Amino acid sequence: MEEELDPATVPDPPQALALLDAVRTQSARGRRLVAFFGRMYYAAARPAEVIGLCVEDCDLPRRGWGVLRLRETRPRSGSAWTDSGTAHDRRGLKHRPRKAIRTVPIPPDLVALLRRHIVTYGAAPDGRLFRTQRGGLIQDTGYGEVWAEARLRALTPAQRSSSLATRSYDLRHAAVSAWLSAGVEPQVVAQRAGHSVAVPFRVYAKCLDGAAATANARIEATLRGGRYPG
Repeated sequence: MEEELDPATVPDPPQALALLDAVRTQSARGRRLVAFFGRMYYAAARPAEVIGLCVEDCDLPRRGWGVLRLRETRPRSGSAWTDSGTAHDRRGLKHRPRKAIRTVPIPPDLVALLRRHIVTYGAAPDGRLFRTQRGGLIQDTGYGEVWAEARLRALTPAQRSSSLATRSYDLRHAAVSAWLSAGVEPQVVAQRAGHSVAVPFRVYAKCLDGAAATANARIEATLRGGRYPG
């Protein structure tokens, strides 16, 4: 069961964008990974879902929103523990039937990131978007080093010594928190993030404390027969 999330770990939108920029500008390896981290932030994807994403599962129009179709995860288990003998096993989506597909609309910012990534780096022979310079699967140790450097570059000394964005996974939490704070219906958030409907209420409850004023204004406007702007 997923526990209630500590808001102190979740970057706000300006912090998340600063971290992505710090990934992009730190090194050649960072430039290869900025779209990888971007998928976590803009699409609330789990790292294991990003690793297995293929070009054929991306609709990336020149303008407007795109769509990703998530079919599998590539969790790292160690070669001794996988069916294939490789460090990453191939599994269905978390908490879903083996052949389930999760469709996630993605904003123009992520569409542009992915299009640029494909033009610059192409895809692996099996269609995967994200790979190492030698064509292998992205490893948590590698992207973890890039993320640690991004924190050093993007955050203040006080923020670096805190729990803020200590894991790249916190970008996923940032996405879900932003969607909920924007007023997106919890069932829609749950579907896009691959959660059960109960998770947004249980896990992200404290992250929504700042939305009380907005909620109060909307309720008051409705009671008065008015219309809340936005």
